[in-house]
Amino acid sequence: MAASEDDEKEEEELRQRFMAPPVSGLRELRRRRRELRSRMELLIMETQGEVCRALAALDPGATFAVDTWERKEGGGGISCVLQDGEVFEKAGVNVSVVFGLLSEEAARQMRSRGKSLKAKDGKLPFCAMGVSSVIHPKNPHVPTMHFNYRYFEIEEADGTKQWWFGGGTDLTPTYLNEEDAVHFHKTLKEACDKHDLKLYPKYKKWCDDYFYIKHRDERRGIGGIFFDDVDSPSKEEVFQFVKSCAKAVVPCYIPIVKKHCHDSFTPEEKLWQQLRRGRYVEFNLVYDRGTKFGLLTPGSRIESILMSLPLTARWEYMHTPPESSKEAEILEVLRNPKDWVH
Repeated sequence: MAASEDDEKEEEELRQRFMAPPVSGLRELRRRRRELRSRMELLIMETQGEVCRALAALDPGATFAVDTWERKEGGGGISCVLQDGEVFEKAGVNVSVVFGLLSEEAARQMRSRGKSLKAKDGKLPFCAMGVSSVIHPKNPHVPTMHFNYRYFEIEEADGTKQWWFGGGTDLTPTYLNEEDAVHFHKTLKEACDKHDLKLYPKYKKWCDDYFYIKHRDERRGIGGIFFDDVDSPSKEEVFQFVKSCAKAVVPCYIPIVKKHCHDSFTPEEKLWQQLRRGRYVEFNLVYDRGTKFGLLTPGSRIESILMSLPLTARWEYMHTPPESSKEAEILEVLRNPKDWVH
């Protein structure tokens, strides 16, 4: 087979794995396939496709709306959203690849995390790309799941480039199922352990600390892994770690959905789910770093940034669950995170 035929076959295979054509163009990505930026874009596109196909298989009556968008300042993205299915109330999987000049507010946010960014005439060229997802099921016995894997690059005044990766996967159940919690955490631990045995405990603690709703004195969920600003030991090694984590998303979550999506539930259990969703909204709008960065970046697509919010949520004045109830049980774990794998 001629080389051009091989190329065409490979391009067609990639197209079938993606939800839409990549932001940078398939030919351009293949031409620059050895560059990490291209490999990361291919990874986030493949992850989006894998997750969307796995979710759609569980909710065959529903379909993902695929929305391709452009950012006039540079780049664009692909938003895939399923709403009002039988299994999922709302499931979104977004890819964004954006570049241009970093806004003053975004630069200030990064400097507050210890980044020393030397701008040229006040300008900082940047490139950011990532895949992010939030899945809100209908059944209160199926947990909400979030994941995000991203790469950031900034060019400083002297031409040097700062780069780092961030990401994580975390679970937010309405009711505690210890078997599910162990499965979720063990799957993520296995992905981390392929690279360094110290990563899972370090990133598990970071996740518990990051998803802390300070004004409620509780975590958003039962955690998982979270990391940010990771720029060592080497670009290739961190990329391979991120790839392992992205590949763990489907096996850590989909078996839990399959197990519980047909469980029966009461109106009271549905009400508790709505109250817990209120906490989810509070964290995302008050504390979440990615939401803040998106809202501070000129030309950002607000619909995609706020895709993480559920269709429905509820706030009740002074709601306190009865002692020794299933609702009180999950609150105890949210206030005092557990070790799920030892």
